[in-house]
Amino acid sequence: MNNLLVLPMILPVLMGVILVLFRPYIRVQRVLSLLTMVLSAGVAAYCLEYIRRTGIMRLDFGDWLPPHGILFVGDSFAMLLVLVACVVSSIILLYAFVTTGIETEKMFFYPFFLFLVAGVNGSFLTGDLFNLFVCFEVMLLASYVLLTLGGRKMQLKEGITYVLINVLASWFFLLGIAYLYGTVGTLNMAHIAVRVAEAGQGPLLTLISIVFLIVFSLKAGLLLYFWLPGSYAAPPTAVAALFGALLTKVGIYALYRMFTLIFIHDPLVFKMIGVLAVVTMIGGCLGAIAYGDIRQIVSYNVIISVGFVLTGLAISTTTAFQGASYYLVHDMASKALLFLLAGTVVHLTGRSKFDEISGLIRNYPLVGWLFFLTMLAVAGIPPLSGFIGKVYIGLGAIETGSYLLLAVAFISGIGVLYSLLRIFLNSFWGETTISEDDQVSFKKALGLPLVLLAMLVVGMGIGAELLSPYIQDAANTLANPEQYIRAVLDNDLK
Repeated sequence: MNNLLVLPMILPVLMGVILVLFRPYIRVQRVLSLLTMVLSAGVAAYCLEYIRRTGIMRLDFGDWLPPHGILFVGDSFAMLLVLVACVVSSIILLYAFVTTGIETEKMFFYPFFLFLVAGVNGSFLTGDLFNLFVCFEVMLLASYVLLTLGGRKMQLKEGITYVLINVLASWFFLLGIAYLYGTVGTLNMAHIAVRVAEAGQGPLLTLISIVFLIVFSLKAGLLLYFWLPGSYAAPPTAVAALFGALLTKVGIYALYRMFTLIFIHDPLVFKMIGVLAVVTMIGGCLGAIAYGDIRQIVSYNVIISVGFVLTGLAISTTTAFQGASYYLVHDMASKALLFLLAGTVVHLTGRSKFDEISGLIRNYPLVGWLFFLTMLAVAGIPPLSGFIGKVYIGLGAIETGSYLLLAVAFISGIGVLYSLLRIFLNSFWGETTISEDDQVSFKKALGLPLVLLAMLVVGMGIGAELLSPYIQDAANTLANPEQYIRAVLDNDLK
């Protein structure tokens, strides 16, 4: 049964390699890539229910027992993210079928799409630090190609910045791994947690933890987000939606895993995370309000959500972890929808400045009302999906007396609402600027992925009770790291 753990990573890798051989056959590539993502989502859903019923899953590759071998570990937190990543990626693929263009699709678009998802899923599931680095690199290499695919000047310019930043972050990642291995003598994350607890988190280990904090903050866009708005606004819409939904979530996941499992003994580090989260939310709000470009505003909303989710880590209570887990899965779906809607507006009008567009809701009512719905969900208006995560993180802040975090987190929600409301009122409301002759036809195939994502966002809000057992299990695992350690090490170190 535990062998199923590897499928959400290995299926996209294998299919990506196979699709290289089918370069001229675009329809075949589309069907096979979609089937792969749907099958991966099905496996993830089965594993998530299995974990809830029986406990954390562990797969030891080559029957090498921990801490000596490579392993995958599936707890509810990781598997929730894998499931939502696969579902959202499947829907983004439907949008890519309509908008990408044959020439771009022939440039190995679908293999690299699958490689990126494989790297994301592998990052969520791996149980040792070096393989976390490897999965990060698989994801990043695929993202380099997808970001620059098409060769537009803006893509190449932003691609250079994106590559340089991530190469630097990867170097620091390796440096942190080397120092940590030299200090504790292992790379198995559960075993590292045991060694750190035994030795005590002294100054050297605290310094190493700060190196990892810098690395994953670069990956997640926590404070060090200067590269993000341009990189997420440059690629085609489907790629931007994939980036907005998945890439920062891997950095956030790594921060949660490292600082709830390994580096849990120094309160100063959590205060630092809280400060970084506050500054990130403030900076994200200022950027979202200052810009007039729809794609830039949406990108800055990603930054705000990164800061908000990491307030849960700064608070570090079971309640806050529940809120963070719920908000993470909500954010993956809602940000994908927000990026697709923003890209659709640019596609239909040929313009990206919201003050150059007016009355779109008269020409394209579905796009207008879906944007309005998404705006409410992202801002955390009940009963939509963003509300529940915000409530739990707020309750966690009240439990610990973190009132500054609470205030900034909820003010940032007003910033999100204001930034998106400006787009809605300027671009969708008022007199239309598009005549019947100039109106671009809106294909049903273009509306299908938008409606599916909207249903997912609404469903996660209205059907919160269905998600609740998995969210609670994920929060309990984060709040009680000994569960993860026991599941990995079992009796092998006695």
